[in-house]
Amino acid sequence: MRAFLSEDFLLQTETAKQLYFDYAVSMPIIDYHNHLPPDEIASNKTFDNLYTIWLKGDHYKWRAMRANGVSEEFITGSADDYTKFRHWAATAPYTMRNPLYHWSHMELKNPFGVTDLLSEQTAEKIYRDCNAQLPQLSTQALLQHYKVEALCTTDDPVDSLEHHRAIASQPFGTRVLPTFRPDRAMAVDNPAAFNQFIDQLSAVINKDIRKFDELLEALESRHTYFHEAGGRLSDHGLSTFYFTPASVTELDTIFQRARQQQAATPHENAQFKTAVLLAVCRWNHARGWAQQFHVGAIRNNNSRLLQRIGADAGVDSIGDWNVAEAMSSFFDVLDKSDQLAKTIIYNLNPAYNEVFATMAGNFQDGTIPGKIQYGSGWWFLDQKDGMEKQMNTLSNMGLLSRFVGMLTDSRSFLSYSRHEYFRRILCNLVGNDVEHGELPNDIAWLGKMVQDICYNNAKAYFGF
Repeated sequence: MRAFLSEDFLLQTETAKQLYFDYAVSMPIIDYHNHLPPDEIASNKTFDNLYTIWLKGDHYKWRAMRANGVSEEFITGSADDYTKFRHWAATAPYTMRNPLYHWSHMELKNPFGVTDLLSEQTAEKIYRDCNAQLPQLSTQALLQHYKVEALCTTDDPVDSLEHHRAIASQPFGTRVLPTFRPDRAMAVDNPAAFNQFIDQLSAVINKDIRKFDELLEALESRHTYFHEAGGRLSDHGLSTFYFTPASVTELDTIFQRARQQQAATPHENAQFKTAVLLAVCRWNHARGWAQQFHVGAIRNNNSRLLQRIGADAGVDSIGDWNVAEAMSSFFDVLDKSDQLAKTIIYNLNPAYNEVFATMAGNFQDGTIPGKIQYGSGWWFLDQKDGMEKQMNTLSNMGLLSRFVGMLTDSRSFLSYSRHEYFRRILCNLVGNDVEHGELPNDIAWLGKMVQDICYNNAKAYFGF
């Protein structure tokens, strides 16, 4: 029987161990999608206690605590930091077989060196021991500790990017680049959010935005601004793909009605989102950017908690919209005019794994390896089972060897343990195939493939 979280954690064969320790473990990280706050990196923030660095804002843990019967008072309420942490510690043993159990203990082990199992009984000692180390574990120190070579934050088009510029002016070893995320520019189904964005965008460009064409002009000017600040990626969070063409007159009408607080119909919403997304994708191609589509979340399901806490409260889940036909038409119209940029598609519903993987294969064009990527297991799927299914699907339908690998998609500076988690799972998957005679025992080639997936492919693909 193996000990929990030993050096061979998740590595079931000798080949898997060789691939991990000889090839994967030392590779740097390119984290091309996360939600880390750039102001905290620019200021080299240190954290008050283990709650603020680890539990505050972590809706994965919040969901588990609610499922364990913990009152909201001890999750997002007014209880003090240590009391909230203690309730999380008491929940931790009940998360066995949930990925939170693995992640939490990996994050305690690295960087804190804590190997005690988290529980109500060990909470006080772990809290005290980790807190003692926090003055040395600033945001920049943590990024260097995890060997993060480059990371891409997620930024609204109206963001000033002042913190990215401050970081660039005082480099510390990790490149921090912005990502263009124009979701609010398309939110005509939510007039309050849409109008807030239009007002902010108008103020940023110092010009009133009165019609659809002027919206696109303003967005393109911000796209240029992001490019000048080092941005090379756009990101889009979508319920599903859209492809409903519309005339400029129709788009102007939708715009004006949204400005008058009238929510777009589902058909109008699809028209507007199609038009904005196509425009952004064409700018991406013209500037040599890559683009990411995160598809399939049904968000803010619990209106009571949304009202109390706001978005990202831990009440999102997997949606089940039809996606294939619109995705095909959307990519095809860009491909026909040779304006399809490097693209990564992520699905949240595992029922669509093969749909997304085969769709990626339709639009490879021979210009670069893996131009259209079937992205890593995302959100509810960035756990052992989800990662294995994603990599098995990609292996069956495409080229695992050209995969750009893992990303954190997290707001926590301790989440880089997920790259270790991914790398162990990858090496175990390949190692098991070798041990079963399903792949040749060509360690040099397989080691290169592992290093490519961990780092080299992303470095070549994004060209930061």
